[in-house]
Amino acid sequence: MTAAEVPPPLPLPPALVAAAAEEGRTAWLDTLPATVARLASTWGLTVEAPFAPGGQTAWVAPVLDWTGAERVLKVGWRHPEAEHEADGLHAWAGHGAVRLYAVERTGDTIALLLERCRPGTPLAARPEEEQDEIIADLLRRLWITPPAGHPFRSLRAMCAQWADEFAEQVAAAQHVVDPGLARAGLALFRTLPADAGRAVLLVTDLHAGNVLAARREPWLVIDPKPHVGYGDPGYDATQHLLNCTERLAADPAGLTDRMAALLEVDPVRLRRWLFARSVLESPREPGLADIARRIPLD
Repeated sequence: MTAAEVPPPLPLPPALVAAAAEEGRTAWLDTLPATVARLASTWGLTVEAPFAPGGQTAWVAPVLDWTGAERVLKVGWRHPEAEHEADGLHAWAGHGAVRLYAVERTGDTIALLLERCRPGTPLAARPEEEQDEIIADLLRRLWITPPAGHPFRSLRAMCAQWADEFAEQVAAAQHVVDPGLARAGLALFRTLPADAGRAVLLVTDLHAGNVLAARREPWLVIDPKPHVGYGDPGYDATQHLLNCTERLAADPAGLTDRMAALLEVDPVRLRRWLFARSVLESPREPGLADIARRIPLD
């Protein structure tokens, strides 16, 4: 590369820099300015400063395309959770989620050209009771039948991997979780996604921070991590429930049953999903063990 071809300095959000160092991705980070410059040339983009504070696995910035339309450029390192974001957005085709305009996959990078949400205010800024209703409405729309020949990983496979990792963690440090609680949580986390039934495309990481106010629709989902689930789709409510920390601590059963009613899913199964996730998350957030104990499972 000649001096004239050296890309201009690229602002890097601190969270991305820190995560890249922790994940051993500093070499990837070094290639990012050239990658963004090439994509800007290929897709005809005028690139602005990245969003702040930004994410931890992707560089995300507002851009203008060659027509002057507002878009978002997302350039991230490849990892399992992000592998099929573009496929999910393509399947949803803008119904409840941001539109996908272009995607490029290389050996270690996935780049997406996305719809920009205006005003872009996160749903997290609204009262939690309102969040419940909006998230439930979005999820019911996003739970579509996966397209034929889809590439999505199954929820069962994801849960099995998480369960294996949790079992290893507990075996190495048995004091981190009550053994009986750990066994019950593991058993449910392995069996709940194994039930037969209709296949549904799941978001798997939907919370109020990943829902933005927009003009085309009042609210749109960003940053999905699509998986295919079978039977009931209740797993998809768990991240929102876990983020409602005060209400969850005050009345875990009541909050869960409220979401089940809004989503029109089986409240018993949703309580079991929340119990299992609370147990598996408890080594990092010990307070979730107490919440798990207060969730009725029938």
